[in-house]
Amino acid sequence: MDNITSTFKEKKLKLTPQRIAVYKYLCSTKEHPSAETIYKALHPDYPTMSLATIYKALKTLVEVNLVQEINVGEGNFRYDGNAIPHPHIQCLSCGKVDDIEGIFFNHLNETIKDYTDYDVLSNKIYFYGICHNCKRKEK
Repeated sequence: MDNITSTFKEKKLKLTPQRIAVYKYLCSTKEHPSAETIYKALHPDYPTMSLATIYKALKTLVEVNLVQEINVGEGNFRYDGNAIPHPHIQCLSCGKVDDIEGIFFNHLNETIKDYTDYDVLSNKIYFYGICHNCKRKEK
């Protein structure tokens, strides 16, 4: 919680209850929810909060690097409360997205410099496969 408070203070942004609620929700789950999923989860406690407010809160949280926006190519974005760069894997059957922990690709930013004249700023690595539950259902 100190992280969001100090980040917003440093960036001179208003720390609203809605932004706090979205951030806390994302930090409380290992799932990678869409904005709609976050809206449905928070609606019982915040019945007047609109989906547009969720999208605005997410946009701000991504801009200040407290949340990751994940584009797994399904027409909408997913969000991750773990802002430390790490790879993700998506099940091609059910669409579930998980973190891949313990492996990092930070060195790629340095390695790629020999192959381009771009100034490499970041990378995002996505893997695709079939999750354990879907494999079990196939059998």
